[in-house]
Amino acid sequence: MTLANAAEPVRVLMETSQGNITLELNADKAPKTVANFVSYVKAKHFDGLTFHRVIRGFMIQGGGYDEKYNQRATQKPIENEAKNGLKNVRGSIAMARTSDPHSASSQFFINHADNSNLDFPSFDGWGYAVFGQVTEGMDVVDKIAEVKTGNIAPFGRDVPVTPIVITHVTIIEAPKK
Repeated sequence: MTLANAAEPVRVLMETSQGNITLELNADKAPKTVANFVSYVKAKHFDGLTFHRVIRGFMIQGGGYDEKYNQRATQKPIENEAKNGLKNVRGSIAMARTSDPHSASSQFFINHADNSNLDFPSFDGWGYAVFGQVTEGMDVVDKIAEVKTGNIAPFGRDVPVTPIVITHVTIIEAPKK
């Protein structure tokens, strides 16, 4: 593939109750994952959901549950693109999934630290598909990672005691060259 054929990155603004996070999604290396995420953004799926799992020094996870921990309906799961060469480094965004490598739908996580153990092939032969990077707002990710967590049903531990709400997510126009 030549550079001329490379897909343009997609920029996303994620507004949260703790501040804004700007993401650049790599549509060239993770085309199916980025298309999936963008479809959820356009459907306003993330608006009003929470970061329901927060582990300082590991990651912050959201995209599935509202403030009352009701799960929002999702599209069908997507193919795991963890073999794309992108790494689970601090500030990268990746798809959350179950033990089934191809079970990711709407939930994602932002790495709070370098997590090379999640990179392809990881512990299960697959890993977790990275599809972008925080370009602005890592201070907000750090702030979220520091919130008090507790044991809250149905998740158990690592749930923010005060919900961290994703208020709105939008696609940002790329700067004109």
